Amino acid sequence: MAAYVLDASALIAFLRREPGAEIVERVVGDSSISAVNWSEVVASFSRGTTLADAVRSTLAALSPPIIPFDAELAVEAGLIAQATRSAGLSLGDRACLALAKRLGVPDLTADRAWATIAEAAGVEIVLIR
Repeated sequence: MAAYVLDASALIAFLRREPGAEIVERVVGDSSISAVNWSEVVASFSRGTTLADAVRSTLAALSPPIIPFDAELAVEAGLIAQATRSAGLSLGDRACLALAKRLGVPDLTADRAWATIAEAAGVEIVLIR
């Protein structure tokens, strides 16, 4: 089982070599990601290019285990909506939190707003910057 769940923002920071990338680099091999967040990474990485094969091959080289967004995760993401509303979290954000909660592992993110709702969501948040 993975020791961490990656938010799209953390994996994007790693791919772009942004601040915090070194933290993600240390744990990416021991992390998983929600299919919803993987889609966000693909969308971000593919901006500015129409070369789908290039996007696929680049991301496939680092692909952490991608966990399907199933009915149970959908319910959990919906249930934490009220608790996370003050931080303005999206469905993708809540999908990530729901997966970390299911697995009982910390969630890595670059989104500082998550620190304000960690307790309400019942998830340990690790900020990468």
